[in-house]
Amino acid sequence: MSNRFLYAVTVLVWGSTWIGIEYQLGTVAPEVSVFYRYALAAACLFAWCAWKGLNLKFSARAHVRFVLLGLLLFGLNYIVTYHAQQYITSALTAICFSTMLWMNIVNSRIFFGVRAGKKVVIGSMFGIVGIVILFLPQVETLSLTDATLYGAALCIGGAFIASLGNMVSQGAQREGLPVVQSNAWGMLYGAIVTGAIAFGQGSTFNFDWSASYIVSLFYLAIFGSIIAFGAYLQLLGRIGAHKAGYAMVMFPVVALIISFLFEGLEPGWNILSGIALVIIGNVLILRMKDDVNVDEKPATVQIEPAKPCAENSH
Repeated sequence: MSNRFLYAVTVLVWGSTWIGIEYQLGTVAPEVSVFYRYALAAACLFAWCAWKGLNLKFSARAHVRFVLLGLLLFGLNYIVTYHAQQYITSALTAICFSTMLWMNIVNSRIFFGVRAGKKVVIGSMFGIVGIVILFLPQVETLSLTDATLYGAALCIGGAFIASLGNMVSQGAQREGLPVVQSNAWGMLYGAIVTGAIAFGQGSTFNFDWSASYIVSLFYLAIFGSIIAFGAYLQLLGRIGAHKAGYAMVMFPVVALIISFLFEGLEPGWNILSGIALVIIGNVLILRMKDDVNVDEKPATVQIEPAKPCAENSH
């Protein structure tokens, strides 16, 4: 699959998951819903691996990677972000979480020595400014109370946790660990961590048997978790977290376009100019040949390793 296809899948799927998340809130505690989501996603991925005959035996060193992946990318990240939205609006959440793009640039430099090109930095600036303009009307009405500042800090913390998870995945791929099996184990460990936290907080493991909850749960597990994370993390391994992270800026744009098409959202000046800036940033980061060629031959990533367990670690 080409990098363009992986990027499009990531942005389009994650841009539509906000609809599913809306149907998850209410009857079931957020941590419990996240636990259900990743338990279901892990079960489906393990079933897929078994059906395709993919190797699921890995060394203890590899499982350390998987635990970190589950803890950072499929567990704590979601718990912190869900709690943040109890104090701030979804608009401020989108702005705070888009800072993950800069975090990926900095962390890629720290952990892998990757220098972001000039166009990546400029494109990132266009993207962040575009996101702020997109949600400017909501931001202007915000009151800077202690609760708002606390929620924003939580959200930025969630973005930082997710960025560290990106680094773990990129490092795992550099060691030859396959994306599909890594995600299966990571989501299992993420579900265990989330379930333990929910239990420790005294959350009730109830279930909403309404059609909307069940359909949204399957959509988030299959599309929002298995497909989107699979596409994004594979893209991350090919072009680097500092470039792949721009998807975090693009998916609020997709969410707004869906709202315009199906919910009658009026496209004001801020929406049109904000989307334009985000798209310009996208072009600068992903299409300029001297920064990255999105159709360049990708680095080899093992998807169906034939080697025995002992050879999967270095």
